[in-house]
Amino acid sequence: MPHYYMVRKSWAILYFGFFRVTRRTPSPEKRPFADLTGRRILVTGSSSGIGAAMAIEFAQAGADVIIHCATSIDRAQQVCNAIKQLGRQSAVIGCDLSDLERLEDFVDTAWNQFSGLDVWVNNAGVDLLTGAGKLLSYEAKLQRLWEIDVRGTVLLSKRVGERMQSQPQGGVLLNIGWDQSDRGMEGDSGELFSTAKNAIMGFTRSLAVSLAPKVRVNCIAPGWIRTAWGDGAPPAWQERVLKETPLGRWGTPEDLARLARFVVSDDASYLTGQVLNANGGAVR
Repeated sequence: MPHYYMVRKSWAILYFGFFRVTRRTPSPEKRPFADLTGRRILVTGSSSGIGAAMAIEFAQAGADVIIHCATSIDRAQQVCNAIKQLGRQSAVIGCDLSDLERLEDFVDTAWNQFSGLDVWVNNAGVDLLTGAGKLLSYEAKLQRLWEIDVRGTVLLSKRVGERMQSQPQGGVLLNIGWDQSDRGMEGDSGELFSTAKNAIMGFTRSLAVSLAPKVRVNCIAPGWIRTAWGDGAPPAWQERVLKETPLGRWGTPEDLARLARFVVSDDASYLTGQVLNANGGAVR
């Protein structure tokens, strides 16, 4: 009987002692979901559209963001100013990504701006649907897509990825593909964009293996997103978008920006080598 009593007493002391300790131990501070506080990010092609929306979203999540453009310095500066108004650091760097001789200097300048980078987003791409781009020949359009969308993404990713590997904390690369690349779309634009974006999507998967485990590499493949072309698309295309999209609407740059915020954050730390379709459920 005394032995039984002592065992019960010991368990009671252990239980209530543990209860008191756990009650007195403060719970760790909970950070906001997809928090980017203190992260240093560059987004190529971020003077407008999807790139600008991503840059603003990242800043709202606490990041310092470098804005890149090829020629639209004024619009890029507006995005930069908007980020500074959010209380974050920002700067504008101009670079023509088709100019091979300038790529290394571009990476150096960007890297030195914040003494390193945690996230690099390859969003820049050729606009062949509006403005002067749509007047180019098939061959000229293919060349431009190769120079900027494909070669620019590949070479920048290699240079930045190697630098990120040398950082204790590693880093994150995010590329932009196209959801119809692997299932096809008729016409010159479908042929050309699928050629370029399939290359980027395949490169993403392979680079993720090369740079693991310190650097994560993923790709977002947008569907029908209402950017400059979508705003002026003829009625037949407006109807097609709604018909092909189960959610029944165009996507917005902000839709992609919120997804990108998650993908580059620590809350997606087990995600690499993936191509994520952001297309409202479209399967055709």
